[in-house]
Amino acid sequence: MKRKKTAVALLLILMCVFLLINTPLIWKWMYPIQYKDEIKQAAERFQVDPMLITAVIRTESGFQTDRVSHKGAIGLMQIMPDTADWIIEQAGFNPMSREYLDEPRVNIDMGTWYLRFLLTMFQEDQVVAIAAYNAGPGKVNKWLKERTWDGTLDSAENIPYGETRHYVQRVLYYKDRYQQIYTDDFG
Repeated sequence: MKRKKTAVALLLILMCVFLLINTPLIWKWMYPIQYKDEIKQAAERFQVDPMLITAVIRTESGFQTDRVSHKGAIGLMQIMPDTADWIIEQAGFNPMSREYLDEPRVNIDMGTWYLRFLLTMFQEDQVVAIAAYNAGPGKVNKWLKERTWDGTLDSAENIPYGETRHYVQRVLYYKDRYQQIYTDDFG
C-alpha cells in the first residue's frame, strides 16, 4: 500500500513539474532575451527577422557584451575587427563604431546590417546566410559552387567545417525556440 501511495505521489509530482515546465514563464526563463529594444530597432531598420538576430546573439555570445573570442571577434554578435572596418566602410557607419563594438546597440546594428547583407547576397536563404555569418561568404560560395554543400539544412552534414555545421543547426534551433516562446513580444 505504501508503494502505491509513493508511486501516486511521484506521478503527481512529475505531472506538476511537466505542467510548470510547459508554461511561458519557464520557457522565457530558459530562453531569455536581453537587449530586446536594440534588437527590435535593428530588425526594423535592416529588415531582418528579430528572432534570427536573437538566435545569432544567443549562439555567438550568450548575450555577454564583453565576450571576445579566441580569434578576436567582439561583442554580442561576435564581429571581427576587420569585418567591422568593412561594415563601417560599406554601410557608412560612424568610424568610431569600431571603438564601441562591445556596446550592445552598436554591435547589434553592425551585426544585423551584416546579416542583411548576407541575406541579400544569398537571395534571402537564411540557412546559407547563417553559414556565411560563421564561415564567411567566400567559403560558403566555394562550397556551393563546388557542390560540397547544396545550401540546405537537410544536407548540413556536408558542410566541411564542423564548427559551421553545428553553428547553423544551433542558430536555427534557437530561432525556432524564440519564435515559439516570443511570438507576441516582437509584433
